[in-house]
Amino acid sequence: MPRILLVEDEEHLAAGIRFNLELDGYEVETVADGLSAVSRLAPDTAPEGALPEEAPLEEQAPPAEASGPGTPLDLVVLDVMLPGLDGFQVVQRMRLSGNFTPVLMLTARDLPEDVVRGLESGADDYLPKPFDLPVLLARVKGLIRRRDWTRGVPGELREARIGDARVDFHNFEIRRGDETIRLTLLEAMLLRLLVQHRDRVVTKGEILEKVWNLSPDTETRAVDNFVMRLRRHLGDDPRSPRHLETVRGAGYRLR
Repeated sequence: MPRILLVEDEEHLAAGIRFNLELDGYEVETVADGLSAVSRLAPDTAPEGALPEEAPLEEQAPPAEASGPGTPLDLVVLDVMLPGLDGFQVVQRMRLSGNFTPVLMLTARDLPEDVVRGLESGADDYLPKPFDLPVLLARVKGLIRRRDWTRGVPGELREARIGDARVDFHNFEIRRGDETIRLTLLEAMLLRLLVQHRDRVVTKGEILEKVWNLSPDTETRAVDNFVMRLRRHLGDDPRSPRHLETVRGAGYRLR
């Protein structure tokens, strides 16, 4: 039974969401503030103090499969406007601590720049309030399905070799020599998409639609930033990449 952590400070909304998630067959934990969420999701990070804005994920130590103390989680449903730490800070601390549990962010801030900020901070999907309950349940089911799809199902791609790097989609890992690098859900989805279409150009719009669930004309540097991160993971020279190429004005191609 998939286990979900719901981080929501509005008591009635949290109770309603939890009730309907449990009706759909999920186990649900709830917390009501950012510091409690960090204690559950990123217990090794300091609850207070400055957070590096752009700490590279590839410098993190490989995390354990568990999401934190207690039972491992399959998904986090995270409100942005929280007491203590906001949702952006919570998800950043999760990723910096090596916790790559998928995150669905909920927020009343539905401006395009807020959506992009949420995704760039490490969230995997973003749902503006107010939302219809069937939409929330569909997003939850979709994220868990995307995670399972990326990890591989019978007959699907489970591993790939790129240069001297071996990609393990089941465990969200890249191994190069003695180094093991963990991937987020979005990193794994992007790399898998590129591997499945190797040697052909994949447009930025196609990536935004298939990986981020965004309109193909969304203005964001998220795709470029993720490609640069994948190059570092793969040991590719960013100035003259041998494997993951930028095709100017068109998109990206993996060789």
